[in-house]
Amino acid sequence: MTEQEHVLNEKGEFQVVDEPIDLSHYRFEDWVAFVIFWVLASVIFYQFFTRYALNDSASWTEEIARYLLIATVFVGAAINVRKNNHIHVDFFYRLLPHKVNRVMSTLVDVLRVLFTGYCVWLTYLLMQKIGSQRMAIIDWPIGILYGFVIAGFALMTYRGIGVTIANWKRGASVLERPELADEAK
Repeated sequence: MTEQEHVLNEKGEFQVVDEPIDLSHYRFEDWVAFVIFWVLASVIFYQFFTRYALNDSASWTEEIARYLLIATVFVGAAINVRKNNHIHVDFFYRLLPHKVNRVMSTLVDVLRVLFTGYCVWLTYLLMQKIGSQRMAIIDWPIGILYGFVIAGFALMTYRGIGVTIANWKRGASVLERPELADEAK
């Protein structure tokens, strides 16, 4: 046993020292998703309270909860792009030669950036057409929701570019070497 594994000090008293808290690995989108999630939790609690405790459900909570969930998903997707945690199939990468794998994984990285960048553009066009329409129950523009969607896609594009550059410099991606997934977390 190492010294840090001991729970008794030299006097025989129980003593455990926690590791220092390190928040430096969290990025902007982590904190935004965290805040949106807790606002969502608060709205759902309010909905539960008004429905079951007061027997008079607040009508706006269901719509806002739905929109907050959508915002959480799109901002949270940027976290997964940064950590390279999206679902992928690496079956062929185990069978094919290294040069083919390198080309395919680079193509996947480039296509991811192009796809999310194109989604930014499509969301922008959608916002131009329907962004000023009002939400069903609350008299707010639906463009607020699409603002979170476009921000999520923009963050995914930005983080995807970062992952692409890191994979290029490293000479391998998680698709080629799954053990790299542990380094990204």
